[in-house]
Amino acid sequence: MKFIGLVFLTAMMSVAVCAQRPRPVTTATDASKATPPAPPQTMKAKYEGGVFGYNKTMEGTLSFDDTNQRLLFRKDRAEIFIPYSAVTSTFGDTQKRRPAAATVAQNVPYIGWPLGFLKTKVRYLTVQYSDPDSRVAGVTSFRLDNQALLDSVVYALASKAGLEPRGEIYVRKRNDAEVMKSSTP
Repeated sequence: MKFIGLVFLTAMMSVAVCAQRPRPVTTATDASKATPPAPPQTMKAKYEGGVFGYNKTMEGTLSFDDTNQRLLFRKDRAEIFIPYSAVTSTFGDTQKRRPAAATVAQNVPYIGWPLGFLKTKVRYLTVQYSDPDSRVAGVTSFRLDNQALLDSVVYALASKAGLEPRGEIYVRKRNDAEVMKSSTP
């Protein structure tokens, strides 16, 4: 009986060990993935913070200023821009958030439905930048309306900034001259 149990245990362990193989890393992009349609020139967005000097969230418009080679956010007189040459990476992020009304309703005595479980999907355009002129670097995000708009804006910004895809994100590859320049004291 012990022998049968030992053989069974050994067989189960060998199956578990064989299943733990590392997966090959693919750096090539998926050619079957279709490019999203071109985004509108101007779209509604909510600035979530990240640019030096602009700490508060603001609702305004996000646009591609191709004549000046920059991503531009405007609200009334406030203007935030990030040059295409300063963008080092960009990606679309989706998070689940509980609306404020659901948080308030959760604390109300029982009304028949557990409102604390309600969540909505929030989509963000996240941009990492490093401006060599002002020597300012950071990460900022803009809240957009839907997934199709987010995908098209991420793709358009990446192509205008000269970024290369790496999985679901787009990054700027450093060339050898920049690496040598940054490594010398």
